Amino acid sequence: MASPETDIVIRVRDLVVGFGSQVVLDHLSLDVQRGEILGLVGASGGGKSVLLRTIIGLIPKRAGNIEVMGLDRDTADPEETRAVERRWGILFQQGALFSSLTVRQNIQFPMREGHHLSQGLMDELANAKLEMVGLTLSDGNKFPSELSGGMVKRAALARALALDPEIMFLDEPTSGLDPILAGDFDTLIRTLQKTLGFTVFMVTHDLHSLHAVCDRIAALADGKIVAIGPIAELLASDHPWVKSYFQGKRARVITRATN
Repeated sequence: MASPETDIVIRVRDLVVGFGSQVVLDHLSLDVQRGEILGLVGASGGGKSVLLRTIIGLIPKRAGNIEVMGLDRDTADPEETRAVERRWGILFQQGALFSSLTVRQNIQFPMREGHHLSQGLMDELANAKLEMVGLTLSDGNKFPSELSGGMVKRAALARALALDPEIMFLDEPTSGLDPILAGDFDTLIRTLQKTLGFTVFMVTHDLHSLHAVCDRIAALADGKIVAIGPIAELLASDHPWVKSYFQGKRARVITRATN
């Protein structure tokens, strides 16, 4: 039987990140467990996306330690780092699709990096990912500019799934979507996670998403994780920001609607 330590796929310890004189993350520590959907919430501009981008290596840290799937970025060589990066998928807030490529070509882009697959096999794999996220094969021939906001999110999710990742990083996946489309996207994420068994690290401010899909929620305030656990524990937290977020007027309406 695996120990709790081996079930931790993302381990962050005493992380410090800042820009100039501003410290955004102040000795932050966090564990993400294998197979869970962890939602990260915090005030706007409070460092949620900074934490995600630091974990995946896009923003440098000033101090602390980050391990992803046992890889310590400080001691790993470039080849080891690339091998682990191939085991995760990323959905950025605006989709970040390449505008000059079709949807199918966007999905195939990660397949071309460090892999030697035939075009026929890449087409088959891309078509499978399109179907997984609820897009049609003809949608694969379109360019991002021809897609609706909801379709862009699904196309970006299909690209994130291209290499069958073990971890999915989602940055505000439902932002810009109306409530119906956001609810459909929540259901899609939960269904894919249950079916494929990957771990999800999701930055969100969407209270509906927190109720609908997250196994645990981590609250970020003042540069640290100030509360973490199932939503019931967050609802009972006495921390001022957490209490305001989860017990405010809007939160109470959503809580009643989801109970």
